[in-house]
Amino acid sequence: MPRTIVDLPARRPPTAADPIAVAIRKPPRDSVIPYHAHAWGQLAFPVSGALCLDVPGSRWLVPPYRAVWVPPGIPHEVLLLGKVEMHTVHVAAELAPLPPAQCTVIEIGPLARELISALAASPPPSGEHLRQIQALLLTELAHARTLDLRLPQPADRRLRALCEALMDDPADTAPLEEWAQRVGASARTLARLFQAEMGMSFGLWRQQVRLNRATVLAAQGRPYAEIAAELGYASPSAFSAMFRRAYGMSPRRFFGGQPA
Repeated sequence: MPRTIVDLPARRPPTAADPIAVAIRKPPRDSVIPYHAHAWGQLAFPVSGALCLDVPGSRWLVPPYRAVWVPPGIPHEVLLLGKVEMHTVHVAAELAPLPPAQCTVIEIGPLARELISALAASPPPSGEHLRQIQALLLTELAHARTLDLRLPQPADRRLRALCEALMDDPADTAPLEEWAQRVGASARTLARLFQAEMGMSFGLWRQQVRLNRATVLAAQGRPYAEIAAELGYASPSAFSAMFRRAYGMSPRRFFGGQPA
């Protein structure tokens, strides 16, 4: 599907004197913000819809009320999934509250939400009030719960063929031995490549693919029974059980934006 290319420059880059800048973004539906990088850290926080963030070698899918942290200088591309409204929080590089060299998905709790909303208000707070809000938000972000929503992407051509096919059809239940025949490698070689390039087993990677696709479908407003069927689960309860094992909460609670 063709996507509209959009450019969303920082409306007010952070400075040493004013180290956090917040903007409310409502990009066109199903659009893409092409590869770019910032001199500051960025938190992309969808409050409706979902977004997909790509960096070379990895992908993160981010549902509502979670946010993805992009450190300063990291090239990244953003796909907007459906009709998205998001807050972008730009943080001066020297005050980055999250890992300085890798992207991270975090939960945005009620207090952090209110602090971000306060900074996005018109007119915004100023003076000592502004400094206190910014300081508290940095503390909240530094202590936020992280979520493992990363989907590694391979370099090996055989592994890439397998992964692209499985991302196209996450419901495919073929074992690794069958995939080995399809892509022209032994099952042992593929298992070794998954650990070497992806840092996880084939089974865990396939689960991550399904969880990522569930994010996209939930952002489209699809019923959970439909999502479970499309991902190859025998019943909604089987899908929910897998989801609880992965994230410690039900899909309805997770995608409803309620932090654990």
